[in-house]
Amino acid sequence: MMLVDVRSQAARDVSLLSRGVDEMITPEDLERKIVRGYEEDLPLIVKEGFDPSAPDIHLGHTVSLRKLKQFQDLGHQVVFLIGDFTGRIGDPTGKNEIRKQLTEEEVIENARTYAEQINVILDPVRTIVEFNSKWLKHLTLVDMIEIMGRFTVARIIEREDFSQRLKAGKPVGLHEFLYPMMQAYDSVALRSDVELGGSDQRFNLLVGREMQRHFGQDAQVVITMPLLEGTDGVEKMSKSLGNYIGISEPPFEMFHKVMVIPDSLVEKYFLLLTEIPEDKIATRQRACRDGALHPRQWKKELAWEIVRMYHGSAAASQADVDFEKAFVLEETPQGARDIIVRETDLANDRIWILKLLRMTGIPSSNSEARRLVEQGGVSLDNQRISDSQAEVALADGGLLRVGKRNFFRIVRA
Repeated sequence: MMLVDVRSQAARDVSLLSRGVDEMITPEDLERKIVRGYEEDLPLIVKEGFDPSAPDIHLGHTVSLRKLKQFQDLGHQVVFLIGDFTGRIGDPTGKNEIRKQLTEEEVIENARTYAEQINVILDPVRTIVEFNSKWLKHLTLVDMIEIMGRFTVARIIEREDFSQRLKAGKPVGLHEFLYPMMQAYDSVALRSDVELGGSDQRFNLLVGREMQRHFGQDAQVVITMPLLEGTDGVEKMSKSLGNYIGISEPPFEMFHKVMVIPDSLVEKYFLLLTEIPEDKIATRQRACRDGALHPRQWKKELAWEIVRMYHGSAAASQADVDFEKAFVLEETPQGARDIIVRETDLANDRIWILKLLRMTGIPSSNSEARRLVEQGGVSLDNQRISDSQAEVALADGGLLRVGKRNFFRIVRA
C-alpha cells in the first residue's frame, strides 16, 4: 500500500473509531500508530481490563466491548484482560470507602464466566484472554520500589475519589494506592498500543502512559468511553443498583427494560449500543423532536434492535408482540407461567391477594408480599392492587403481574 493510501486509510480508521468516544488521547498518536502498523504489517495491541468482582455482563459493559470489536474488524489484536490479581485489591474508582478485598477463590470463580460471555460480542479467534496475575504475582519488592518510585503521594491523591474521602475524614488504604500503578504495569507487560476504559478510568489509563514511558515504551493511546446510565436514567448502569439490562436476559425482559428508560436516553443508547449509522440516528432523533415520530415508536425501534443483536430478529419481533399484548392490548404475553388455583384455595369464590402472591413463589413471606402490593408492584387483569388485605375474584385465564416482568396466567382447577 502506498504511503499516501496508508495515511488516508489510517485517517478513515480514526474517524470510525471516534464514534461515541468520550475522549481520545490523542487522535494524532492513534493515526501515527495505525500508519506504522500498516507499514510494518503489525496489528495494534488493544487492551481493556475488567475487574472480576461482578462478572455478569450488561449493556453498560458493551459500550467499550463494541469499541474493541471495531478494532478487531480493522485487523487489530484485542487483549481482554481479567484483573484477577488487581481484583484482590479492588478498583477504588468511584468508591467512597475501602472496598472489601476478594479472596483468590472468589476472584477465580467470578473470572470463570467472563470468557463465555464476551464471545457474544468479540471474535474469539481474534481475542486473547489474559490474567494479570501472570506477571504481577512475580514482581519482587525491588520491582515494586522501582514502580512506586515513579509516583508521588500528591500525584496519586489527585484522584477525585481519594481526595474526597480524605476531606471527609474517611480512610484510604495504602493498598488502594497500588491499584493504578498495577493497572499501569499491565500496559507495560502487554506493550499495549491502545487502552480502553470508562470515563471514570481516565486517571488510571493516563498513569499507564507514564509507566510505559518510564520503561522506554511508546505511550499507549487512551480512549475513554461515556458511562451509560441505567434504566433509572440517573445512575451508571450497575447490577448492584438494579438498573441494568443483562445481555443474557430473555428477549421479553430485555425489550421491556429498554422501554422503561427515559426518552432522553434513546439517542445515546442508539449511538453507544448499536451499529445504526450516525446520520440515520440523527435523522430519526430530529423527527422525534419535531413531532413527526412518536417517542414511544422511537424507543420501540431501539428495543427491537437491542434484542435482535443478542437474540435474533425473530425473538425481537416476538418480544415486540408480547410487549404490546402485556401493556397495550391487555393480552397474556408469551412465556407467562401458569398458576393453578383450586376451589379449596378460595373462600366465597375469592382469595386473599397475599395468599395468591405466595403461590407464585416470588415473595418468600407475607411481609414481602405486602410490600410488593403497597409499592404498586402487583396487578390483576391490568388493574393495580393497592390494598394488601384485598380479597380478589379470579377469572380462569386471568393475568397476574408481579413486579415489572413476572407474569402468571390463572388456571382454575
